[in-house]
Amino acid sequence: MTTGVRRRMGVEERRQQLIGVALELFARRSPDEVSIDEIAAAAGISRPLVYHYFPGKLSLYEAALKRAAQDLASRFEEPHEGSLGGRLLRVMRRFFDFVDEHGPGFSALMRGGPAVGSSATNALIDSVRQVAYEQILSHLRVTDPPARLELLIRSWISLVESTALIWLDGRRIPRAELETQLVHDFAALAAVSAAYDEEMTALLRHMLKDEPNDGPFTDLAARLIALAS
Repeated sequence: MTTGVRRRMGVEERRQQLIGVALELFARRSPDEVSIDEIAAAAGISRPLVYHYFPGKLSLYEAALKRAAQDLASRFEEPHEGSLGGRLLRVMRRFFDFVDEHGPGFSALMRGGPAVGSSATNALIDSVRQVAYEQILSHLRVTDPPARLELLIRSWISLVESTALIWLDGRRIPRAELETQLVHDFAALAAVSAAYDEEMTALLRHMLKDEPNDGPFTDLAARLIALAS
């Protein structure tokens, strides 16, 4: 006969396990509603042992948030292949995959969870926004963005965040429609900026020149033409 022996985890391995457990719980309920006792029970360890690895719930929340932020930031990475509209649509699908999987935690983070006011938490959120901003610039092949372009991209990132939060509150609009609409929003914001600035006009033409007939930007143009007629 053999008997099972529970393997003792190393310090970093145990920390990563607790972060993973916390993320799973935060995916189902707001971090405000999840207790250290629940995290300990889900991890199969005692409450005091959780405090051995993390001094408090806030530090565990921030560690879980850091991992989630890295995951979310990676969703904006996209090969420089195909049309810009197609690339943005693939990014939106991966972004909403994350929102779908981590709904309560994402909502608590953006609306103000237990770590609100924490400089570390705010820095993590800003880091994701910055990754998104830099990724879009790279796809536009712009290294020194003019003021209107920076305004366009950062405004669109804020729109994506607020749209995701509204969608989570009841999911009353089909997710696929919102993903496409947000790509259309980017093109629409670019068109408005182009109406005021020659540099943005050139950039818009560059965005549209490789757009296929079945791409999201072409689809938006067709919809607008139909409305005008």
